[in-house]
Amino acid sequence: MNFVMPDFYPASAEIFVLTMACVLLLADLVAGARKRWMAFLVTELTLIAAGAITLLTSDGEVVLTFSNMFIDDLMGDFLKLLLYVSVAAALVYGRGYLAARQLDSGEFYLLVLFATLGMMVMVSANHFLTLYLGLELLSLSLYALVAMQRDSVQATEAAMKYFVLGALASGLLLYGMSMVYGATGSLEISAVAQALAHGVANNTVLVFGLVFLVAGMAFKVGVVPFHMWIPDVYHGAPTAVTLIIGTAPKLAAFAMLMRLLVNGLFELVDAWQQMLMIMAVLSIALGNLAAIAQTNIKRMLAYSTISHMGFMLLGLVSGVVSGDRHYALNAYSSAMFYSVAYVLMSLVGFGMVLLLSRAGFEADRLDELASSPSCRCCRRWWRRARSGWPCSR
Repeated sequence: MNFVMPDFYPASAEIFVLTMACVLLLADLVAGARKRWMAFLVTELTLIAAGAITLLTSDGEVVLTFSNMFIDDLMGDFLKLLLYVSVAAALVYGRGYLAARQLDSGEFYLLVLFATLGMMVMVSANHFLTLYLGLELLSLSLYALVAMQRDSVQATEAAMKYFVLGALASGLLLYGMSMVYGATGSLEISAVAQALAHGVANNTVLVFGLVFLVAGMAFKVGVVPFHMWIPDVYHGAPTAVTLIIGTAPKLAAFAMLMRLLVNGLFELVDAWQQMLMIMAVLSIALGNLAAIAQTNIKRMLAYSTISHMGFMLLGLVSGVVSGDRHYALNAYSSAMFYSVAYVLMSLVGFGMVLLLSRAGFEADRLDELASSPSCRCCRRWWRRARSGWPCSR
């Protein structure tokens, strides 16, 4: 068996982020807790440099490497750039919040870099195993980030729920991949698409595998009926971590849907289209109705996330209508545009909650913000909020 040296050039950004994560690990060990600003600075510079590398290595052509397990294309490069921007903005927003709660340690920024690396691998995956490895790297990093505030009961409970349900969803996703492999004889996404196009796959096994795949992906996206983890995790996690969970991973989840369903299983569009349609309608209805009754801003935004992911799925559903695939490209590009707009707006929404928070004061309840500017109590509350004291009403 001859070994073919892979082309490392398309994966330069991933290699750089992995290298800088190792550098950050060693640098934080040497610097200690006295220079916590250094970890933040190294992380931000890493994201900026990764964006520059992505731009320099993007030539508009589709490049496959690592035995066709890694793909470099325009969609992947565009989503990676947005990942860098969203993660960098989330860290800037959360800098003061983390420092006030003694969470701005090197471990936090190290986990953020590994989560970013996992999202980058998901975006450029052209193989089921590559996609799964990137997903698990992202998930494990997020589990640890949610539990970073070890003295918080809510954070610990949220991390446990996230871990248990995430492990279940990963098992469903992996089982679905194994069934697709059994039906097509390949784990490469493009090879699976070719097998379906030539009609050499077992459709019965494929449909069963598709059900498990859609269930696993629905959990990662956070749509009904696999949404139960989102309100608890958003509420229990530190707000800076909630900002990270609610923004950049949504872009990676969209890329996962595109790689698996559109690039790999497009011939089964009639099957997964119906499943996504039901989940989209239920997510929009439940997300908006449940958000009305919330008194916590983070839980309200969590149910809003469920609703918005339902709207994003509508774009994927509308790609093929009555067998006509002529408008598929416009539909999928519209879904990506909606995902990008949602991520940017989530950065602003959660960012305002972070900016209003102080040490010992989370500013995450609606009644704490429902005051008239002419109210004397409101003015007294704002003065106390700025100085770090909660409202005494």
